[in-house]
Amino acid sequence: MSSSITDVAGIEVGHYTDARRPTGCTVVLARGGAVAGVDVRGAAPGTRETDLLSPSNVVEQVHGVLLAGGSAFGLDAAGGVMRWLDEQGVGLAVGPTRVPIVPGAVLFDLPLGDARIRPDAAAGYVACQAASRSAPAEGNVGAGAGAVVGKVFGFHRAMKGGIGCAAVTVDGIT
Repeated sequence: MSSSITDVAGIEVGHYTDARRPTGCTVVLARGGAVAGVDVRGAAPGTRETDLLSPSNVVEQVHGVLLAGGSAFGLDAAGGVMRWLDEQGVGLAVGPTRVPIVPGAVLFDLPLGDARIRPDAAAGYVACQAASRSAPAEGNVGAGAGAVVGKVFGFHRAMKGGIGCAAVTVDGIT
C-alpha cells in the first residue's frame, strides 16, 4: 500500500497540467459513487455544487470531485468532468438519464503568468482521461501547479504550494 487516496476502493485520480503557465486541474473519480463532505474556507472561496454535500440534502453520493486553478474561471473544468462521466454512463439516475454529481473548488493562481490561460472544460475532460488507480503525482501538478500559500501579506510574499493526498487504514478499513 502506498498510503495514497487511490488505496481507497473505487477511487481514481487524474491531473491536467497546462504547459503554458502554472495552472491545471485535478479530478478524483468515484464511478460507483462515494459519500463526500466539505468544509469551505478562505477569504474568497470559489465552489460548485458543494452545498449539496450537506447531510440535509437529497444527493447522497458524488461521482467526482474537481480541484482547479484559474480562480472562478477554473470552475468550467467541472463541465468536462461531467461530460466524461456522462459518456461512461456514470451519474445519479434521474428519469431517463444520469446526472454526474461533481462538486468542485478552485484556487487563486491568476497572477502567475498569463491570466487568460486557465483550466476549462477540455482540461477537466483530459484529467478524467488521465485518471487511474495508481498513486497520483503530487506537488506542482494539476490543481497544485500554481498553488501558493501565505498570501495574507500579498502575492509577492507567497510561497510555492502544491497538491497531495493520503489514505489511512484502521482495523483493515481504508
